Amino acid sequence: MDNNTLGVLTVVATPIGNLGDITPRAVETLAEADVIAAEDTRRTLQLLNHLGIKNNLISYYRHNEEARVDYMLSLLEQGQNIALVSDAGTPGISDPGQVLIQAATEAGYVVTMAPGPAACIQALVLSGMDTNRFTFEGFLPLNKKNRRARMAQLANETRTMIFYEAPHKLVNTLEDMQETWGAERKIALCRELTKLHEEIVRVTIGEALAMYEEVPPKGEFVIVVAGGEEVEETAELTNEGIVAAIQERIDAGMRLKDASKEAAKALGIPARDAYQIYLDSEK
Repeated sequence: MDNNTLGVLTVVATPIGNLGDITPRAVETLAEADVIAAEDTRRTLQLLNHLGIKNNLISYYRHNEEARVDYMLSLLEQGQNIALVSDAGTPGISDPGQVLIQAATEAGYVVTMAPGPAACIQALVLSGMDTNRFTFEGFLPLNKKNRRARMAQLANETRTMIFYEAPHKLVNTLEDMQETWGAERKIALCRELTKLHEEIVRVTIGEALAMYEEVPPKGEFVIVVAGGEEVEETAELTNEGIVAAIQERIDAGMRLKDASKEAAKALGIPARDAYQIYLDSEK
């Protein structure tokens, strides 16, 4: 395959709210591409009109991704350069794009990117939480049982977690989060990012639930949740190890109940179990 005669697929990140965030390279790519593959051609047309760009738009959205791939690859084969955009933000991140990107790379075509906004990264930075290690979980399952199962899988996750959620499902999601991770876990709820009424609410899960039960949420949310505490690798999960972890904290001046609670959190076990194991050891 001679890459010099083939088209190039360029993934183009577009503003998530503020049109001033479009990059010069993105503008150049959209203007010079032979074809722009858009999640919603009407939304992209508004952006192009704002930029004063006229170009050939074709639809590429969630429900026609698979069907469009062969056609897209044929355009690249003919030497056509394709710019791939979603409604807002970075294609492929909870937006259409991944299927085409994978197919093009596997077929040997050149795939590059004009980087730019991504709501998940902006929310992570603005949350004020740990940004050194994080996991992007995107949208949770719609089914309540499956949603709780996914959260249960993350019960011992120590990295900062990022989720997307629709306003009409936010309260149910917060209820499940409280049930799984507790009311005191720190959380940041981000909406209208980069827009005039940008809002970052930094509270606990319990406080967020109470807030949005009283005031119905509006707009799409990016939810950033603090990770759990690291499990102590040196403490063995035996009764002796649990007792030793509690005793260490008591020796440092903590009360038994507080020492049990803190040790249990560090070891990833229920506080009541740790407390009872310590009491039994004293008999």
